[in-house]
Amino acid sequence: MKLVTGFTATMMLWASTAMAQEISNDTVKIGAMVDMTGVYSANGGTGAVLGAQMAVEDFGGKVAGKQIEVISANYQNRVDVASNLAREWIDRDGVDMIIESTDSAAAIAIQNIGKEKGVMTIAAGSASTALTNAECSPLGIHYVYDTYALATGTGSAIVKSGLTDWYFITADYAFGHSLEENTATVVKDLGGTIVGSVRHPFKATDYSSFILQAQTSGAQVVAFANAGTDFSTALKQASEFGVVQSGQTVAGMLVFLTDLYALGPDVSQGLTYTTGFYWNYSDETREFSKRFKDRHGTMPTMIQAGIYSAVTHYLNGVEATGTDDAVTVRNWMGENKINDFFAKDAYIREDGRMMHTMYLAQVRAPGESDDKDDVSKVLRDIPAEDAFMPLSKSTCSLVKK
Repeated sequence: MKLVTGFTATMMLWASTAMAQEISNDTVKIGAMVDMTGVYSANGGTGAVLGAQMAVEDFGGKVAGKQIEVISANYQNRVDVASNLAREWIDRDGVDMIIESTDSAAAIAIQNIGKEKGVMTIAAGSASTALTNAECSPLGIHYVYDTYALATGTGSAIVKSGLTDWYFITADYAFGHSLEENTATVVKDLGGTIVGSVRHPFKATDYSSFILQAQTSGAQVVAFANAGTDFSTALKQASEFGVVQSGQTVAGMLVFLTDLYALGPDVSQGLTYTTGFYWNYSDETREFSKRFKDRHGTMPTMIQAGIYSAVTHYLNGVEATGTDDAVTVRNWMGENKINDFFAKDAYIREDGRMMHTMYLAQVRAPGESDDKDDVSKVLRDIPAEDAFMPLSKSTCSLVKK
């Protein structure tokens, strides 16, 4: 059995770096995989691609002497399409990093392919905590939010207000299951009760039977563990059925700015939710958001803003190390903090979780703001260590116990 000496290990790392540079053909290539036509197209979609492109433009279009190229594709909300695209991008197109705005099942598939192929992947739009637990990867980063943080923020705030009996209307796939499980744990840990739950199919159009079950359950809180147009359609129908008027409180467990624009204040006013970004939080968030709106037509969601931040941090890593070798850049990203309009003193843990402040927000009443884009107000900051799952609870194989 041959021992790997320090010199040999250095030569192996040099060879790996040289190979990565050769494959990339003097271009650092970033692949943005998003939903452009389905239920997540508004909160991610072309706006997520724009976020990546703006990051590249603001970086100057070059990094470490190489041109930066962003390619994008619509994965059609299909795991098989996402998997095939990821393999093609890596094997045929020489993509150096894949960033996604997808559902959790597709994100897990992309992260596993990145691990297999030695390519960095950043999850920006998916939510499942599996990405930093059972499915964690040394080359995977979970950047914007996850189901644990959403549950901690919204679930804790509502239970502490005295509303302890919950009923879930949940999207029947990995994301919805994870969000319900995490929220239910928070509720029960605080002394609350889960009265019941029902699961609906992806891209459902009729929620009447699910809403009726929630109404007859007698629960104080009807929680929607879904996202995108699934959430906005369900909330509109809950309003039509008079859920709030009958005395129940509606909780949106994953709410995007675009959902609130689509719903309007009459339907969504008073809704409390957790987010990783709000455009009107500071001078820095306003400056970026107004530039984004000039090109996209709306203020950015947390995904769209988060992708800008993630791509910038990645490019900073390539610039600092002088290579696009995935292991080298990923190590640098974990060793250096993130300070930009999106996050302050943020850092990436050993399990891949990007640790940053989250925010508890509430939808404004009609006429509460003169700016039609300013639909919410931030109630309080949630420090990263309070928002995200502690490493003591992690099942990630990379975490040293």
